[in-house]
Amino acid sequence: MLLFRWAMLMLLLASAVCFAFYAGTGQARFKRYGLITLKWTLIAAFAFFAVLILERLA
Repeated sequence: MLLFRWAMLMLLLASAVCFAFYAGTGQARFKRYGLITLKWTLIAAFAFFAVLILERLA
């Protein structure tokens, strides 16, 4: 559980850094990297919480 929380925090931080690089340089590749990282982080988080909810119901 703690490992998952740290992984989510690090992925969100990586996404924020990519967006900061985009804001600083204006290069579209950093925006794309940030959106991809954010998308997969949110998908993983929703899947994790779905598993937690299913465990509570069972």
